[in-house]
Amino acid sequence: MPASSSNTVSDTSSQSKPLSKWSKPMPSILVIDDDRTILALAEKTLSAIADVETAATASEGLAKLRRGSFDTVLLDIQLPDQNGLAVYCEIREFDRRIPVVFMTIEAASSTAIEAMQLGAFDYIGKPLSVEPLRDLIEKAIEQRQISSVPVAISADDTSTNDSSELFIGRSPAMLDVFKAIGKVSKQDVPILIRGESGTGKELVARALYQYSHRSEEVFLAVNCAALPDNLLESELFGHEKGSFTGAESRRIGKFEQCNGGTLFLDEIGDMAPSVQAKVLRVLQEQRFERVGGNKELTTDCRIIAATNRPLEEMVKDGDYREDLLYRLNGVTIELPPLRERLSDVPALIQFFMSQAKKEFNKPDLEGLSPEAVKLFSEYHWPGNVRQLRAVIRRCVLDSVMPVITPDGLPIEITKRGAAPTATNQETVDGAALPQLVKRLLAEKSTDVYAQSMQYMEKYVITEVLKSTDGNQSQAAEILGITRGKLRDRISTYNISLTSNVQVG
Repeated sequence: MPASSSNTVSDTSSQSKPLSKWSKPMPSILVIDDDRTILALAEKTLSAIADVETAATASEGLAKLRRGSFDTVLLDIQLPDQNGLAVYCEIREFDRRIPVVFMTIEAASSTAIEAMQLGAFDYIGKPLSVEPLRDLIEKAIEQRQISSVPVAISADDTSTNDSSELFIGRSPAMLDVFKAIGKVSKQDVPILIRGESGTGKELVARALYQYSHRSEEVFLAVNCAALPDNLLESELFGHEKGSFTGAESRRIGKFEQCNGGTLFLDEIGDMAPSVQAKVLRVLQEQRFERVGGNKELTTDCRIIAATNRPLEEMVKDGDYREDLLYRLNGVTIELPPLRERLSDVPALIQFFMSQAKKEFNKPDLEGLSPEAVKLFSEYHWPGNVRQLRAVIRRCVLDSVMPVITPDGLPIEITKRGAAPTATNQETVDGAALPQLVKRLLAEKSTDVYAQSMQYMEKYVITEVLKSTDGNQSQAAEILGITRGKLRDRISTYNISLTSNVQVG
């Protein structure tokens, strides 16, 4: 076969990388391939960055591997005496820290895919190209060196505590939360949990339930923001047959189901005024009627509510009942955002990493490198604990080396700031949503759904406001949300209510 132009190696290109990139002694590479042209090409291309050993057969390569000390192995999938995948398995048994890069004629073949599933570092297609080969091997060597450093956080959970992630943390802010749970869990007062999205409000609600005298009774959770107003009312109070279109039978609501137990009302700030009035009556009298019914029912139900909304401001705007706020606010537990308790990040990382290691069957995973831990500890975590858990799961899922290094982290973490989201863009365009999703996928974002939904919501609100010439009351009615919620979104998305309605 004639040599491809991509195989041409000149002395200038092979010396383009500085020898000082690696600390002495020079890294060493083992290249195993029965094609002499490939061996010569690899040796000449990589000699500037490492000492290169070559082998023409699997047996020769494995023998050299056992006698020497190598930082990376460049391995052909098709060898005359043994299949490359089998050789890889033997290499892993000998030293699982060595990054193995496969060479294959068909880079998209099922064999290459199988190699990656087995845990190979990467693969490169033949004919080999000089620059991609050198860059890939440099990256593999760097991974090898970093993986040789003791991990800063182990992926093995050595604790004997089976408690949930809620109780992971020793920061003063979290200790205050634990104390509050201990003080009020056995009291039958309504409790309001406040905090940003992703801080763990439902976990606190479950802890209050578990440590209460109602722990043997039912615990039910309702997300008030996830249901339209009419369905939320039916969900909470139930309805009688024929009370509205589609009500083909009687439905028992959550207040009735929760008699004697605990009902968690999440996103309480998104509850419509009509539903607010009925919830207030339950809190005051423990009485209610089903939708479309006239029979008064009673319930002995403890209510725990949660919100990330500014309820006091909503009261001033007339979007939330002041008397309901006072009733819900018997005791308030404030959950701190993760950025205010960064000292808890290492413990949370270990917990989530241990979970993901078991779930994704990654027995060789050892943990995070010191550099990766530093990046995690300096990030501001806009999505809080929920985002941290998602990032750790993605890192563990994608890992092919025993140690997770900065190369394996999402771009928003390595840049030490949030990845650009739709809410930070100057303009919104409905046709741009597919491009946004593709960009987020290319950046390996762990928050694609949330950022896409933010973009879409921002676009819809902006267009509706344009159609009403900035009239918020009309826009809220068209959107089917409260004025308070619309104002909150206008502030969040920095929408300027000029005559043309612009996004800042």
